[in-house]
Amino acid sequence: MTFSIVARCAQTGQFGVAISSSSPAVAARCAHARAGIGAVATQNVTNPALGPLMLDRLAAGAGAASAVAAARDGDGFPDFRQLLAVDAAGRTAVHSGTKALGLWTSAEGRDCASGGNLLASEGVPAAMVAAFEAAGGPLGDRLMAALKAAIVAGGEAGPVHSAGLLIVHHESWPYADLRVDWVDEGCPVAALARAWEIFSPQADAYVTRALNPTAAPSYGVPGDQ
Repeated sequence: MTFSIVARCAQTGQFGVAISSSSPAVAARCAHARAGIGAVATQNVTNPALGPLMLDRLAAGAGAASAVAAARDGDGFPDFRQLLAVDAAGRTAVHSGTKALGLWTSAEGRDCASGGNLLASEGVPAAMVAAFEAAGGPLGDRLMAALKAAIVAGGEAGPVHSAGLLIVHHESWPYADLRVDWVDEGCPVAALARAWEIFSPQADAYVTRALNPTAAPSYGVPGDQ
């Protein structure tokens, strides 16, 4: 009931996750990233604890494959889990348990990995990877291109209701953490794309405001956040 992509930007060192699902608030449970370390996703009968576990393994020096293996082997129900990881070197790994829901598959590419379950087409993850690799611009633009490609490729077998975009860069807090936790009508990916379109030109300024407000271009403007 979910499709996602984890990715690294080799130029900036950013890491990110883009995800959508028929379940509510999917990004809150499934998307995890840590500055300088990597990005991971834990989905399909989700155990959110496996996200931090994989990131801790990456932080300790393990590669993506080792981090995914540690989460798989440390969980009591690995057959129900789908796990994705990309590490600081751009290496990727995926685990899909045999009891993943519906039609499930995954794909790995340059600095990215994608996976999904309860899919309308087995080609969805490959379409996400291809779109990410073909897109240009900031990491967020490429992640959104992947998410849009998933919808075009069929997405889930049923309607999706939530989506999220998580990006980390140098700081301990997210560079971007945008979520559409539920829509009854329309596509949450389209709503998320609009949120990213509005937020992305201001993303660097928000970091500046946190680190040095006096250097922020809009410092002192009433209502500035």
